[in-house]
Amino acid sequence: MTPANLAELVRAAARSVFVDRDLDLSLLPDAVTVERPRNPDHGDYASNLALQLAKRVGTAPRELAAALAASLSEADGIASVEIAGPGFLNIRLDSAAAGALARTVVLAGREYGHSTRLAGRRLNLEFVSANPTGPVHLGGTRWAAVGDALARILRATGADVGTEYYFNDAGSQIDRFAKSLLAAARGEAAPEDGYGGAYIADIAGAVAAKHPEVRDLDDDAARELFRVEGVALMFDEIKASLAGFGVHFDTYFNEKDLHARGELELALTRLGEQGRTYQRDGATWLRSTDFGDDKDRVLRKSNGEWTYFAADCAYYLDKRERGFDQVVIMLGADHHGYIGRLRAMAACFGDDPDQTLEILIGQLVSLVREGTPVRMSKRAGTVVTLEDLVEAIGVDAARYALARYSSDSPIDIDVERWTRAKNDNPVFYVQYVAARTASVARNAAEVGLQRGAPDDFRPELLDHEKENELLKALGEFPAVVASAAELREPHRIARYLEELAGAYHRFYDKCRIMPLGDEEITDRHRARLWLNDATRTVIANGLDLLGVSAPERM
Repeated sequence: MTPANLAELVRAAARSVFVDRDLDLSLLPDAVTVERPRNPDHGDYASNLALQLAKRVGTAPRELAAALAASLSEADGIASVEIAGPGFLNIRLDSAAAGALARTVVLAGREYGHSTRLAGRRLNLEFVSANPTGPVHLGGTRWAAVGDALARILRATGADVGTEYYFNDAGSQIDRFAKSLLAAARGEAAPEDGYGGAYIADIAGAVAAKHPEVRDLDDDAARELFRVEGVALMFDEIKASLAGFGVHFDTYFNEKDLHARGELELALTRLGEQGRTYQRDGATWLRSTDFGDDKDRVLRKSNGEWTYFAADCAYYLDKRERGFDQVVIMLGADHHGYIGRLRAMAACFGDDPDQTLEILIGQLVSLVREGTPVRMSKRAGTVVTLEDLVEAIGVDAARYALARYSSDSPIDIDVERWTRAKNDNPVFYVQYVAARTASVARNAAEVGLQRGAPDDFRPELLDHEKENELLKALGEFPAVVASAAELREPHRIARYLEELAGAYHRFYDKCRIMPLGDEEITDRHRARLWLNDATRTVIANGLDLLGVSAPERM
């Protein structure tokens, strides 16, 4: 029995009590929450429904709890219901109802943990969006891991998600990039405001090899060639790096297209129609202070040039015009000041930013070796890159490490910790359970131990304390996935998997799955194999949501 099934039973019991007492059924909540109590002695699950409803119906909480307990005790699978404190319900399942979850999980397979909770929601999720002026740095790598995991989790809860990379191929940073490439090709020092690092020389050399005629062009023509070809090469490299990290986007959106298609003009017109623009000193301004921004923002300068913020406005409008209900943007710690202006922008378009726009801010990441921060990239010169991280600890460990912590917390990634094959390495700890459960299944097949038909499964035999603990942990997975989706917190999946891994290790140590020697295979062995395979299913499903592999051997 899953917590969701139990919650339905609790609500059904409440409905029965309301009918018997002729109470208003509209006072019943649409959904009931049941939780695992911190102290296992208090039962398998607990509910505070009586406390929630007592005041609404004018009944003492313990009196209502007693009625709910009496009704709920009659339901199949409920061993007992006790009333605690001011009116909490402490619920114990019978072993058959608890154990049946193992079969449910195995039969559901990859779908276990999925739901339709966010069905009907269409979200645009933009992340990474690093400028094509250098490799993806460590902060962008964090968003690659977290953003891709979040997209997987949102889809697992029924949302229609479009992932997007905004390709900033216009503006002054591209001018500086082109100047840096030209200088490198000529063997000159990088411009004072340019870009350094070996990658600049690599790209400049590749462009010059492809277009030898660049040496004979004047400065303007040469810079334009390096701009076009260099940006294309850099972005191809960025996409290849992300693909090697297991991250692929549905859409790569070019900023230049906004300009070419006249979308900045369209956005300006739309904002003007809303009465949100005005002219001052020859420039066009947005009345963003009307919606809480700290100052009004320039959209078009007095010389006719567009600002970066104008492109932000056009890009937001483009996403909304493509039918997305909500625009979710992941930004680095240095972009915290963007939240107010972007929310004001959405409001200026006539949207409710609480409904149509969400900004997630990610904090800094450091790579540490032997207690000392790794500060220099072999190739980028000044930053640690995605490739540096993968080379140091591998793709699985990198993705898990970056997704394991709340995005609003700075993190240090210790190379030694994340590469050693010990239980203090979280990804090893979880992946080892994936491998051990697979090994158990292989060994079982070798001695002729099979789960058997689902109808022959005897869940009541899973009555050991550690089996019950593991079953309860498996039952929490759907709620954890739903919570991670709604709160935009993939780290909840990682922390849950570590708890599940611990529960499995304790079960494995106390409950023998395989028959000893010539011992006869019994239904208890088969029941425990169901539980082993259910654990393998949930570990694999959870790791997949993080974009991490579930190895069969380690």
